[in-house]
Amino acid sequence: MAVMENVNRPERIGRLGQVKVYLGKLFRIFIFERDWKVLPMSAAISLMVAYVVGNSMLVNMEGTLTGAFAFVCVCIWNGFFNSIQVVCRERAIIKREHRAGLFISAYIMAHMLYQAVICLLQVVIAMTIYRLCGIAFPEHGIFLPFGMLEFGFTLWLITYTADMLALMISCIVHSTTTAMTVMPFLLILQLIFAGVIFPMDAGTPVGCVSKLTISKWGTNVICAESRYNSQVSKSLFGALWQFRDVPEIGKIIDYINKEDLRMDIDRWAGSKQMVPEYASTKTNVAICWGILLLFAFAYAEIGVLFLLRVDKDKR
Repeated sequence: MAVMENVNRPERIGRLGQVKVYLGKLFRIFIFERDWKVLPMSAAISLMVAYVVGNSMLVNMEGTLTGAFAFVCVCIWNGFFNSIQVVCRERAIIKREHRAGLFISAYIMAHMLYQAVICLLQVVIAMTIYRLCGIAFPEHGIFLPFGMLEFGFTLWLITYTADMLALMISCIVHSTTTAMTVMPFLLILQLIFAGVIFPMDAGTPVGCVSKLTISKWGTNVICAESRYNSQVSKSLFGALWQFRDVPEIGKIIDYINKEDLRMDIDRWAGSKQMVPEYASTKTNVAICWGILLLFAFAYAEIGVLFLLRVDKDKR
């Protein structure tokens, strides 16, 4: 009888085997249950941002900072929508399969690999649209010889980190309704504390919160790769131009134009607005990349810890 029981008992699949099984399941869902629709949605968003950013990227500090923030917003938006519902919508299935031998770590690892591929496809689509729309990218990267390739890797890393944050939330909440309720608050948090719209002093509590956001480090690394600190600024002349109807200011503007001093003023204004966090150095870029990767893996690990409690669900 003992021999017959061993023959009839199915062999339990190990962690790596479960990763393979669930990864195949996720790609089948992508193809047959229309999860691929995140790709055309990403293309539409990228097209809108490309239209807004136009050819201002790499031209001056203001255009580069606005473009960097817009790119980060696209990445975070795509990442959030990729995985905000993927776990909580099948929580009952996870509970049943976990009791049957599912490794939660294998399940999350499958999602991590799957989402990495989806984020890569989204970035390839976005970069293609940006390029076709005439957006300029650095000719040379900080680490790589091809600036566009390095820029694309940065966008992928930002998207993937946002994806892992949304995956963590999906592991914590118990319903898709709750997940979609939480998502706007996460998005607003990322936008406000990026340090672009509102200044964030490093030594204040607000500055500490800013350091915990994906948007801050994403903006930092994009500005660094775009050589923000070496660009000119139109802020000073732009401020004067707003008051050009004032006779005294009008004379100053006429003198600047007559003596061809506009570029000198823009360079001087740029030299006074350099941001140490946007320094185009390997150390700075590596730190930003490292922090984003740390965030991504921390979010995944937290997701595993919360999902391990799935057996305690009362439904």
